[in-house]
Amino acid sequence: MKAKGYWGRILHIDLNSGEFSTDTLTDAVARKYIGGSGLGARILYDETTLETDPMGPDNPLIFAVGPLTGTRIFNSNRFEVVARSPLTGIYGEANCGGYWGEVFKNCGYDAMVIRGQSRKPVYLYIDDGEVRIEDASSLCGKETFEVDRYFKDKFGKPTEAAVIGPAGENLVKIANIITDGTHGRAVGRCGMGALMGSKKLKAVVVRGTKGLPIAHEDRIRDFMKKLGPLMNEDIALALKNYGTSGGVEYCEDIGNLPVKNWYQGPWPEGAKKISGQAMAATILTNNYHCGRCVINCGRTVKAVGGPYDGVEIGGPEYETIGLLGSNLLVDDLPAIAKSNELCNRLGLDTISTGGVIGFAMEAFERGLVTEKDTGGIKLLWGDGKAVHAMIEKIARREALGDVLAEGVCSAADQIGGTAREFAVHVKGLEPPAHDPRAKMTVAIGFATSNRGACHLQAFTHDFEEGVVIEDLGSPALTDRFTLEGKAENVFRMQNLMSMFDSLTACKFALFGGMTVKPLTEFLNHVTGWDFDDAEFMKTGDRLYCLKRMYNIRLGISRKDDTLPPRMLVHKRGGGTNALPAINILLNEYYRYRGWDEFGIPSKQRLSELGLEGAV
Repeated sequence: MKAKGYWGRILHIDLNSGEFSTDTLTDAVARKYIGGSGLGARILYDETTLETDPMGPDNPLIFAVGPLTGTRIFNSNRFEVVARSPLTGIYGEANCGGYWGEVFKNCGYDAMVIRGQSRKPVYLYIDDGEVRIEDASSLCGKETFEVDRYFKDKFGKPTEAAVIGPAGENLVKIANIITDGTHGRAVGRCGMGALMGSKKLKAVVVRGTKGLPIAHEDRIRDFMKKLGPLMNEDIALALKNYGTSGGVEYCEDIGNLPVKNWYQGPWPEGAKKISGQAMAATILTNNYHCGRCVINCGRTVKAVGGPYDGVEIGGPEYETIGLLGSNLLVDDLPAIAKSNELCNRLGLDTISTGGVIGFAMEAFERGLVTEKDTGGIKLLWGDGKAVHAMIEKIARREALGDVLAEGVCSAADQIGGTAREFAVHVKGLEPPAHDPRAKMTVAIGFATSNRGACHLQAFTHDFEEGVVIEDLGSPALTDRFTLEGKAENVFRMQNLMSMFDSLTACKFALFGGMTVKPLTEFLNHVTGWDFDDAEFMKTGDRLYCLKRMYNIRLGISRKDDTLPPRMLVHKRGGGTNALPAINILLNEYYRYRGWDEFGIPSKQRLSELGLEGAV
């Protein structure tokens, strides 16, 4: 392989036979699909069909890093996990920071494809070029923090582990994969922990020491000196001081924060109690940062009660505070921190868990479920202890927890009656804590996201009446309630975010100046390629369109590019929000994408993007 920043090797592991092999990643494929989610999507498209069971042995679990991973570039230590989602049944991907990505890259691989299903519980151990499949029977049922510590003690530095908890073992479809032990960096979305559990794979342990070849290390060093000061200005500095939850009060004020299962309007006093500023003044003990990060947005707090009492652990971020806090009317920060700890220990996605519990609380309030269904839990709004009890029930698949473990879409079908009216999801995925009635780009972004409701596939919420990305190519968005320019902005931002997820790099680096031109320059400095801005953005378009074509093969079209009923009516009690004109936005969005009125890319558009075979 001539391009630097890659090893040119993809590891293939078959859990049925216990065999493994390596495949070559060519320069042509790397340049076309970059790495991370782009490369993962290409592999998934080629190796699955309409008949592939999302929880079956033929659904590959793909771990992938990008050309920036393993370099000294700001905020570049991330990785992607790609598969057909066990939760939604369509394209699934989840992004994670921490330290696992760089250590895996230093093992000498660009991606890993895990197929099959072991007969007994196992873990993978990858030590530079050595690959072993080891028995994990003694680890069954153990929580993620304990398992992470076990592997770090067993293998020593630099060991990192991606592990599932009891939720993944119990095939809970909102289960995640946890890295970094008590700090709890999560492969959170789309139920990847359930797929790992279905393969009887408890952990993927990596210990890599190889040095990555770089084309122009000196140019990277010089360019980082130029960008460095921007990483400590304005928003980046606010993230360091207060974390992502520093915006809780602002989000509540503009109607962006979910309150009472997305039903209620203003909640100012509650928001103030659970904000990043309140956390800094009360339970915060330290900052945490992922590898190669200079922002340090992660929070740490001391666990209270339970097996980790007094131990410094990862604190809740904005999404967790929104879904396990305001969404449930819980205004007690220590209670939310305990919910976050439980989810991380048991291996549950905090976003989806908050979504299904909010749904369950409303079902309880409306009489659709009772204490008999919940196993004796009174699911009352604002009751943190009830939330903790239900988290345990979901992870263990006990009582109503067994229903909620399937996700809100399936749970609504099982409960029946009017439950579907307040089951909040897009394409089967519970939304993060950003209300599409507050910003129109969030509305069209949720509706067209390939993995279901997602703020990160477009990441527009901070750039609508906010920061302007001057080299993006779309105009500034000065009014969040107008439609003008919104579809174009989402189209361009989705393409840019596809590149972030493929390079792979943290999107918060945008606030430190890592926009289109700097990212293009960094890519060229690492690889030795000659991308210009136009090719960079076209590549992002290709990757986004490839994921769409994967979903089209599964029956996704315009009928699915919509919002749930709860998000198409005004909030109870007023507040700042508008109703998204989703069909008008879709028409314009499809035009920019080169898709027809059903949301299907034209043959001409596929040809322009080099995706002629994706039909």
